Amino acid sequence: MSSIKSVAVIGLGYVGLPLALLAARKKYHVFGIDIDPRKMEALHAQTSYIDDVTDEEIALSEVEFTADVSTVAQADAVIVCVPTPVDKNKQPDLSPVTGAITAIAPHIKKGTLVVIESTINPGVCDEVIIPLLEKVSGLQVGRDIYLAHCPERINPGDPQWNVSNINRVVGANSQPELDAAMELYSTLIDAEIKPMGSLKEAEAVKVVENSFRDINIAFVNELAMSFHKLGINIENVIDGAATKPFAFMAHRPGAGVGGHCIPVDPYYLIEYAHSYGFEHEFLRLARSINESMPQFTVDLLTEALNELATPLKGTKVTMLGLSYKPNVGDDRESPANVIRQYLEEAEVELSVYDPYISRGSTVSSLDRALDGAKAVVIATGHDEFKAMTPREFFEMGIAVVIDGRNIFRHQKDEFTKLGIVYMGIGI
Repeated sequence: MSSIKSVAVIGLGYVGLPLALLAARKKYHVFGIDIDPRKMEALHAQTSYIDDVTDEEIALSEVEFTADVSTVAQADAVIVCVPTPVDKNKQPDLSPVTGAITAIAPHIKKGTLVVIESTINPGVCDEVIIPLLEKVSGLQVGRDIYLAHCPERINPGDPQWNVSNINRVVGANSQPELDAAMELYSTLIDAEIKPMGSLKEAEAVKVVENSFRDINIAFVNELAMSFHKLGINIENVIDGAATKPFAFMAHRPGAGVGGHCIPVDPYYLIEYAHSYGFEHEFLRLARSINESMPQFTVDLLTEALNELATPLKGTKVTMLGLSYKPNVGDDRESPANVIRQYLEEAEVELSVYDPYISRGSTVSSLDRALDGAKAVVIATGHDEFKAMTPREFFEMGIAVVIDGRNIFRHQKDEFTKLGIVYMGIGI
């Protein structure tokens, strides 16, 4: 067992809660800290608010859930897992991180290891967190307390990859700090823990890996928009290119990119580099392309309705899905919300249904959502939607299907034979 015996996890969201439960299973004394009263109420009632965590896991856990940040004084390690969003102007918002540091710093004891798991751009630990931590705590980082960065990696809704088995990277500015963090994560994670050369290197890893995905998705999204005009099926082309056993990695087009990482992390690198006089034109272009996909999806709907000599305004349209990815109840940065906004602005008669997000749905079932609709826009590829057949859409009287996730790409001909105008993203 590590020399660290107790761990405080700050922020009990999609990252922090599974991590706190994991640390408890690994026999650490764990304090799960969050100032959101709704989360505390749910946790004390042994009720989960995260898809990947069950009520039973919370009930069986020995985590001490509390809103009292002073409990970090009892912890040998403090792991910060608060969100790092961007604001409406796409500027990084570090206030959750700086707020967490300001709250915990007065209570940290000497010898404590502080780990930042929140996604941050290169330089934030050195330029923001260390000065703030030292100022508020009165302790010197590297001498009195240790600081490391281990960017979170989690894939909500994935039954194979979770917080316990995904490879991680750890960075620090001194060997003792790196050793302490490596020791902790080696006992927590059943996967490779790669040491990085500095805090900045570790910070850069997360934004690079998510920017890589954003760029590749933007590439296929741009191809999809082009191929729509050229009459080429982008999905078949991707499948063909993927037969090459090296140098090609298949990414799929869609109605937009959502979630807490890919639409956000590139902006952290873009804005940080901008402050040092470098412009990431490639990253900005990728973001611009991916952010245009909700509008492209609505444009497809307009095009399809035009084939039926039907105006968009006043048409009864059903949007299926609010989540940013299939089979989870998470709509953070979801392009579905943007599609919905465009449809509302177009004054369609709109119904919305998501089996995982009742608060945003206007109806309570798929049948009710489809009843009387002329057109359907699929914004999320939930299994419930995939289970439908072209015949079922036909029997419900649907005349247009805009498949924003290409979940019926192999059944396009069936829709056409039934007289349904079917359009996917690039097919």
